[in-house]
Amino acid sequence: MNIAIIGTRGIPNHYGGFEQFAEYLSVGLLQYGHQVTVYNSHNHPFQEKTWNGVNIIHKFDPEKKIGTAGQFIYDLNCIWDTRKRKYDIVLQLGYTSSTVWGWLLPMKRSVIATNMDGIEWRRSKFSPRVQKFLKWAESLAVKYSQFLISDSVGVQRYLLKQYDVDSAYIPYGAHVFKNPNISILDQYDLKPNQYDMLIARLEPENSIEAILDGVVLANTGRPFLVIGNYDKEFGDFLLDKFGKNPSIRFLNSIYDINILNNLRYYAHLYFHGHTVGGTNPSLLEAMASSTVICAHKNVFNESILGKDAYYFLNAKDVAALLLSTDTTKNESIKVNNVTKIDSLYTWENIIEQYNSFFEKIKGQFKHKLLR
Repeated sequence: MNIAIIGTRGIPNHYGGFEQFAEYLSVGLLQYGHQVTVYNSHNHPFQEKTWNGVNIIHKFDPEKKIGTAGQFIYDLNCIWDTRKRKYDIVLQLGYTSSTVWGWLLPMKRSVIATNMDGIEWRRSKFSPRVQKFLKWAESLAVKYSQFLISDSVGVQRYLLKQYDVDSAYIPYGAHVFKNPNISILDQYDLKPNQYDMLIARLEPENSIEAILDGVVLANTGRPFLVIGNYDKEFGDFLLDKFGKNPSIRFLNSIYDINILNNLRYYAHLYFHGHTVGGTNPSLLEAMASSTVICAHKNVFNESILGKDAYYFLNAKDVAALLLSTDTTKNESIKVNNVTKIDSLYTWENIIEQYNSFFEKIKGQFKHKLLR
């Protein structure tokens, strides 16, 4: 099959979860004999026409110059280009700025499948007006997609209840981290099990402020690493509020997976504060890194972690976890989460599920055309 992936800034990943997912999926699908194309922003650092066998098409993206409106223009350019090519399947990742152009997707000759990501309109960083728009955009994704994919059971249930539509549940994947290198800690002046951390986009719905309030409240003296891009307004707010605390270290984004895996592996506690959305890739990577996870208590996180995590709702809970001396559960948390990755969330399994899903929906699409 000839498959296109749209809806990301591009590969290799220099931004976030969908970009990383597109990396693994696109390369993995090549192993099944498919031809795969990923659309990249013209601003992307990688400017070649192929990456590890995946075709790359760069399209004009003015987001850096004009802000959020540029995302809509970029998505339009990508969607318009899909109309000029003979793709069997167009996989759309997300919908926030693309589904307003959904009527332009090549639905008569290509199968349109959309990974619905999280429940975007619930994100607290958005104003009521933007939330209303995002809920409308969500409904357009349902309208203009022949097939839907949910990356978490929570999203799957939501779509069924809200729109009475079925969606295929296919989560993200991760590779079990097996080769720790303690020397990685030297460049950050850290000692094993003597620091705590989080990795996330610095957005309000990721509980960053509550977690850091808990760090201040606990005052353990251990370094606390904040890994995430802080070049936006909320990042500036966090830097202003917590930047002078000697224990809190803002490290900006780190995209080297080996460094991230080692930092997670040797951490005392790893905090995952995501409150909205589906299965976040960074959560699976934390599970695969044999770290002790403290997660925000919500259906998305609990459906993946179950009993194999500590949970928090507010800064007081965070402080209590940081100060706790009860570590009897820690080893079982690590072992059980790695077992889940090995049995349920390997990239090999996830890519196989996508391949099977694509084969199935392509067959259904052909059958529909012949009727």
